[in-house]
Amino acid sequence: MITIDGSEGEGGGQVLRYSAALSLLTGEPFTIQNIRGGRAKPGLMRQHVTALEAACAIGGAECSGLTVGASELTFRPGSVTPGEYHFAVGTAGSTGLVLQTVLVPLMLADAPSRLVIEGGTHAMAAPPFEFLQKTLLPVLERMGPKISITLERHGFFPRGGGRIVVDIDPAPLRPIECVTRGEFKAGKVEALVAGIPFDIADRELKAARKVLVEWPDEAFAPVQLPAENGPGNALLMEAEFDNVTEVMSGFGKLGVPAERLAKIAAKRMVGYLGSQAFSGPYLQDQLLLPFAMAGRGAFTTVKLSEHTRTAVNLIERFLGRGFRFSETADGAHLAEVR
Repeated sequence: MITIDGSEGEGGGQVLRYSAALSLLTGEPFTIQNIRGGRAKPGLMRQHVTALEAACAIGGAECSGLTVGASELTFRPGSVTPGEYHFAVGTAGSTGLVLQTVLVPLMLADAPSRLVIEGGTHAMAAPPFEFLQKTLLPVLERMGPKISITLERHGFFPRGGGRIVVDIDPAPLRPIECVTRGEFKAGKVEALVAGIPFDIADRELKAARKVLVEWPDEAFAPVQLPAENGPGNALLMEAEFDNVTEVMSGFGKLGVPAERLAKIAAKRMVGYLGSQAFSGPYLQDQLLLPFAMAGRGAFTTVKLSEHTRTAVNLIERFLGRGFRFSETADGAHLAEVR
């Protein structure tokens, strides 16, 4: 039984998701205390409960203490069973983070799976649908499995109501090298609005243009979604390279001016464009588990995040296998499975 302090490192929901995935992959049970102890509102939230319920469903696991607000739980895995599953967060909690919990175990199962996940598809502090579709899953497919993802309905904070469908055709994970991203091919910025004034999209795009000055005018476009999908707003920035596509995002929030949201997101993209790294700040920690399960492999990335350091620590505890990090000549960071 591995005992984990949920307040250490990143101190949030990532500790739960990574621990559950690793437990399913290794058969090692764990107890986690001080759940989300690093957050202003500690304890389990609805989306964390759904993620662990999903892990229990696909892995025949038993989980004691699995209630909203709980600060401690124990997870005992069974065996992973592929199949068709439907998970509903019931809030705008992230569909992508629920997927993150069960994806790698199902990628290594002995038969295909289909997941229907309902909740938030475009919400703060979580990867939007476009990141999963264009950034993460294409890299994972290079490792062997075939994964398709469809957005059936957008879901914004606070209403949620979004729906994604994921089909997973598993395969043994082969090691890959993701060291160079290749030449820049195209950039695109979309401002999504649903059930809110359309001028918010125009203001965001205008502010983003002032930062991404080398991108052509036709790269910037507003997207009007049906009002029943909202209220909500998301700004999505996509940089396509030969070997990877990076997606940066910002999400509308009451009290945050559209111009400020766009400026922050655009500056993040400028930071990535100015590096020579394959992986941006949000892809890096999501590559660690599949690369570790492959046993070998390497990728370059931007400055290491606390999410990444936390994930590495958990991988070492469950797998006894870690990563070596070094700085490259061009200032990027090389992550190698050791």
